[in-house]
Amino acid sequence: MSEQTQTEYAETEAKALLSRRKFVAAVTTAGAGLTIAPRHVLGRGFAPPSDLVNIAIAGIGGMGASNTRALAGQNIVAICDVDWDYAGRAVERMANASGQRPGRPGGPPPTEEERARAAAEAKHLSECMQKAKRYQDYRQMLQQKDIDALVIATPDHMHAPIAAAAMDLGKHVYIQKPLCWSVHEARYLAKKAAEKKVVTQMGNQGHSSDEARKGVEYIMAGALGEIREVHVWTNRPLGYWPQGVPRPAPLTAAPESLRWDGRGVTQRLAGSLAGSYPVPDKLAWDLFLGVAPVVEYHPIYHPFNWRGWVDWGQGALGDMGAHLVDHPFWALDLGYPTSVETISTPFNGVCYPHATTTYYQFPARGSMPPVKLTWYDGGLLPPKPEELDEEQKLNPGGGLMYVGSKGKMLQDTYGSNPRLIPKSFHESYGTPPEKLPRIKTSHEMNWVEAIKGNTQPSSPLEYASRLTEVMLLGVVSLRAAAKIYYDGENMRVTNNTSANDLLTREYRQGWTL
Repeated sequence: MSEQTQTEYAETEAKALLSRRKFVAAVTTAGAGLTIAPRHVLGRGFAPPSDLVNIAIAGIGGMGASNTRALAGQNIVAICDVDWDYAGRAVERMANASGQRPGRPGGPPPTEEERARAAAEAKHLSECMQKAKRYQDYRQMLQQKDIDALVIATPDHMHAPIAAAAMDLGKHVYIQKPLCWSVHEARYLAKKAAEKKVVTQMGNQGHSSDEARKGVEYIMAGALGEIREVHVWTNRPLGYWPQGVPRPAPLTAAPESLRWDGRGVTQRLAGSLAGSYPVPDKLAWDLFLGVAPVVEYHPIYHPFNWRGWVDWGQGALGDMGAHLVDHPFWALDLGYPTSVETISTPFNGVCYPHATTTYYQFPARGSMPPVKLTWYDGGLLPPKPEELDEEQKLNPGGGLMYVGSKGKMLQDTYGSNPRLIPKSFHESYGTPPEKLPRIKTSHEMNWVEAIKGNTQPSSPLEYASRLTEVMLLGVVSLRAAAKIYYDGENMRVTNNTSANDLLTREYRQGWTL
């Protein structure tokens, strides 16, 4: 090493040491009696400032706030949201937080070390929220030079253009589910990620859970024998957002301004669709629309309600498919379906119906037989299996059931609580051999650790894009009002030429992928 290089190296180390000392001094004030644990104790990605990843958040008012809290130990350097009234409240809560619950829900009580880490991370996050630069336009945010990675938690229709722009700049991306709005976007993003060699993750957190992996291991161990039938269901959208309603009709005289304030006003909004509403002061409606067609603002669309509208969301299948279809897609290595048919309650083409049932047919894979997978939403359920007694019921909130030649297995949403049925079968079989690695961090921090080169991402785009494509094909069948036969290798519907138009979309003028 030359003398000049040694000097530069020493200066760099001195600056890093100074940063660490400043950070430790700040963290010491996080709470009375708080002591700073050594780095190996802090764990779960909490590290000195020189080891932190600089992360930007696009869309922080909803799920993005949860993602941000999971990344509390990293540097949040920029925040973008089109609605700074709605998003601003989430940011202020984090900026003023004094602590957060350590550990996983349902897990053992946190240790003192975990409490200390959680308090320190909350203080660090609070400081980040106060200092982070704020934007409404993600394109302006991406010009900020110190961003290493980006979390994208916007409505579905903007996932692909934001992710593509970030990857073009060499940024690592974490994209909330569903990965994107169209089948074409899913293929495009996977190709882009491979070309740019960035670390990616889709936000289907259950994929990182121990219980989901145990469920896959039951299948790997052959506990159920040959599996030819799978049922997957969710209660969404019941009570979560309005679906099956018409587009609001404009009136010359508008009712009083009404702002969405939570799930409780869904029915009131659905019954008061007519009217022209002023765009709230802090909402950039044109930026919200992004690649989608121009639609006049109405409080039934935003925030959160966008999921039920074709322009921006993918309904219940897009919302929960990544948390439910994920597990059989993974365990059975399903690949692309050969046919998809969705039937539903009345569908007006602009707002998803109250309930749907989608029938997927997957071909044989090696020694594994063909599989028929049936999706139910809106509170619909498969027939109750005879292995459950009179008191036992299928989880009405959501779950999945494998039907094999040797028996059946149930799991709840996110792949939780895998259990063979009947109970006697579960107890006699025991625990399957552990074959899959366990993720010791949160799903978000697994992505960060992969960025640092310490592990592999749990649900990278290489996998997540194919899962998303399967989910979105159910929506394509619904919108085509027909059963479709699919050539996955060539991304083509073979029996319905017009349905191929639904695999992509025409972006609004001025927007590109």
